[in-house]
Amino acid sequence: MLVLVQAGRSIRADSFLRLLLRLTMSLEQDSTVSTAASQRSRVRLGSDRAVERAAGGPATSIRVCLLTGGDDRPYALGMASSLIGQGFRVDFIGSDKLDAPELHQTPLITFLNLRGDQNEKAPFRRKVVRILAYYARLVRYVVQSKPRIFHILWNNKFEHFDRTVLMLYYRLFRKRIILTAHNVNMRKRDGRDSWFNRLSLRIQYRLCHHILVHTAAMKAELVADFGIASPRVSVIPFGINNTSPTTTLGRRGARERIGLGRCEKTLLFFGQIAPYKGLEYLTAAMSELAREDKDLRLVIAGRIKPGYVRYWNAIQSEISRAGLGKRIIQHVRFIPEAEVEIYFKAADVAVIPYVEIFQSGVLFLSYSFGLPVIATDVGSFRNDIVEAKTGFLCRRTDAADLARAIRSYFASDLYHDLDQHRRTIREFANERNSWTKVGEIIEGVYQRVLAK
Repeated sequence: MLVLVQAGRSIRADSFLRLLLRLTMSLEQDSTVSTAASQRSRVRLGSDRAVERAAGGPATSIRVCLLTGGDDRPYALGMASSLIGQGFRVDFIGSDKLDAPELHQTPLITFLNLRGDQNEKAPFRRKVVRILAYYARLVRYVVQSKPRIFHILWNNKFEHFDRTVLMLYYRLFRKRIILTAHNVNMRKRDGRDSWFNRLSLRIQYRLCHHILVHTAAMKAELVADFGIASPRVSVIPFGINNTSPTTTLGRRGARERIGLGRCEKTLLFFGQIAPYKGLEYLTAAMSELAREDKDLRLVIAGRIKPGYVRYWNAIQSEISRAGLGKRIIQHVRFIPEAEVEIYFKAADVAVIPYVEIFQSGVLFLSYSFGLPVIATDVGSFRNDIVEAKTGFLCRRTDAADLARAIRSYFASDLYHDLDQHRRTIREFANERNSWTKVGEIIEGVYQRVLAK
């Protein structure tokens, strides 16, 4: 048990976190302002921005610090584009991994590489030194920073520290904190939840001035499980992934690189491998379908999520037992951005057999390439998939129903006229999940937060 020292006496980490929780409740009360005053400030901010735009220049009165956690390049770059599209000046706190030409092509973005190298193969001592150096740089930046809004996309390596001490540090310097919560409680989803995890989450959520989520169900869970007031949570679309490099590579060339035949019907499972993604149900469905169709193939592309090697070993054993070794292409590794297009251009359909999820970036990555999706009916997938137009749904944890959905897809016009439908799916996704829409919603959130 972690032990801290306070005023000459030791206290356990759980007691410390409870003290922080009481402090966050006080901060919530202190930050409350009258509705009338807030409304007057919002009108003033909106008028200022309107004047700037009318003058022909970008609205640059609001500065934002975008805390990326040094990862998730597609989302971080998409969010940055949505913010500068609304005329905000952005301090982009990034890493070597996130550095990109588009971050250096506009005066509205200041790229600050505080995280640096994140090579996972580095020696342990090197990892410790570089993460501590990152936190030191971040602490110094906060002291000198001009942005009033700190928008957190992802926490850093020490998530409990980020949720508590670092959040209080931001508040100490009177920063307005916006958090994009991609998962309300990821450890609960992964079966690794604890009271300590929930308490640190509760502290972070209470210290935020506003929280952004991607589905109404996520907002409902924040309100029900963590006591967050509904007006402090906004739902934004999951911005379409338009940052993955694309070339003139065609379907035939992509298939040749993976080792697929021209006429083979190809399913794609893309992304990290973990129990909540239900890969075992897809391999079980393959076992059933392989007896019916000799041309059916499955491509598994992605690395094993840390801590789940045994889960993957069990799936491999089942693949061998079912004699599917020659039917399943396994690229179980990190897939560099430059290679992503190969898989989505080679496949006939992406399969997302998740057991539990609110939202998935893989779905929108598929849509960005015009690739249909077969998914389980969990989270918001029912709202994101138009049956027989952009994909098909099936019951979760049901390999037989997943096999039915795969049969339905390969018998549908969606498959038989895939080239035409790819264009339609891309148009559908770009309209419904554009980063422009995201930016418009966030602009209103920023104005309300600054008005308090």
